Amino acid sequence: MFWNEVINKQFKGFDFDRQKIIGSYIVDFFCTNCNVVIEIDGSSHDDKQEYDAERDAFLESLVLTVIHIPVVDVMTNMNGVMEMLYDHPALNITTPPVGHPSKGGEFAPIDILDYIYAVLHSPTYREKYKEFLKIDFPRVPYPKDQDTFWQLVKLGGEIRQIHLLESPVVEQYITQYPIDGDNTVTKPRFVTSSVVEKSQGKVYINDTQYFDNVPLVAWEFYIGGYQPAQKWLKDRKDRQLEFDDILHYQKIIVALTETNRLMKEIDNIRI
Repeated sequence: MFWNEVINKQFKGFDFDRQKIIGSYIVDFFCTNCNVVIEIDGSSHDDKQEYDAERDAFLESLVLTVIHIPVVDVMTNMNGVMEMLYDHPALNITTPPVGHPSKGGEFAPIDILDYIYAVLHSPTYREKYKEFLKIDFPRVPYPKDQDTFWQLVKLGGEIRQIHLLESPVVEQYITQYPIDGDNTVTKPRFVTSSVVEKSQGKVYINDTQYFDNVPLVAWEFYIGGYQPAQKWLKDRKDRQLEFDDILHYQKIIVALTETNRLMKEIDNIRI
């Protein structure tokens, strides 16, 4: 009966899933637009208060709203149920952000991409959804207001352009490649500059040649499941680096260092 009220976007134009798997639980209904779980509680919930409380706590830890509706209300007062849901705060989405004034009031799809890119590079978001990121479950939160949205769009756009090596920032090298040689990659390794200064060092590609002043954070930085600064060199083992390769690697180091900096800025914005 309830499904017939929400199927095919009949309720506010929202999409609903039925019997949605979330973690190790199956919820009755899930509104994908508002991240709301709706449970129709019948006799199967009798004497399961502790189990239900644990499940609700898990769902709420994912920033989902859980709404319980007694089955008797669905059976005898469907209009009242739907009116309650229509006015429920969790099922009322804020007006979408308008175009940014600096863009002449225009709003483009790339802004959505940059917003999402920023959210996915929030250290707090990554830690909170660490396990679920492996199965592509975590939701992208709706921006709480326009200012927050546009702040994240700006930072996300910067990271995106840096990762594409399209930003002029990556041309501002912070490393050097001071020693001549055959440029053959044998056994890449990171060596700190000194016992005291461990935040940066040299990345050796062989016994004598190295990239100098490489930040440790760039060397250890993860994107996805691998460390680009290390993997790029390991993939070129026993190969000679050309001039363009040497410049490209220095761009990678700048990109990783800047990504780390921008991620900290993103984390200062409450998403």
